[in-house]
Amino acid sequence: MLAELGRVADEAGPLDKKTQHLIKLAVSAANRSEGGVHSHTRRAIENGASEEEIYQTLILTTSIIGFPTVAAAMSWVGDILEK
Repeated sequence: MLAELGRVADEAGPLDKKTQHLIKLAVSAANRSEGGVHSHTRRAIENGASEEEIYQTLILTTSIIGFPTVAAAMSWVGDILEK
């Protein structure tokens, strides 16, 4: 049921897939979800996001979630970008 809600939400609004995954990347970082950061980094890139867009997404959250959390998320993004 939750997966279905996610699918419907993805398809219902005007945001493109790249933007959706950048938002989900930011939320994953805020939740300190390493797996979520990995997944949404990959998906954002698959949908056309650049490295600069990935990093800006995280940097924009610094004043909200704090530097240590952003630094951790940046290292998780590095796991994907270094492959």
